[in-house]
Amino acid sequence: MPPLPNPRVEWPRAPWRRPVIGALNLAIIIASLLVAAWAGFAGFRGRAPDRVQFAGLVVLQIGVLAMGVIALVALLGGERPAEPETFAGYLVTMVCWPAVAFVLGRMEPTKWGSVTIAVGCLVIPVLVLRLEQIWG
Repeated sequence: MPPLPNPRVEWPRAPWRRPVIGALNLAIIIASLLVAAWAGFAGFRGRAPDRVQFAGLVVLQIGVLAMGVIALVALLGGERPAEPETFAGYLVTMVCWPAVAFVLGRMEPTKWGSVTIAVGCLVIPVLVLRLEQIWG
């Protein structure tokens, strides 16, 4: 007679208990795409980075830092992603990325500074989505 299957049912985690999914991630993705569009348009027009781009990067940095703190608290609370080392690498990269785009945009006061900010902001949604995949 074959053994009976394990009767224990694994229920999926509640979405509000997952630290790297939700409204904050959506806000980060939308903000980064808006800043990328603004900076890309400025670069297309041959304009140097302006205050709106840098303000957008600051807002984006605040959101990314909040997400990093939430993920760190969840890690310290005992929750674990599927691949902790990969998750940590993506998290550190995502937290540093807006600051790097800010510095590079300030260093290049031509249209290429705007293009650099636009490309930097296009990377952030990819990092956020990858963090969601790793955590899930």
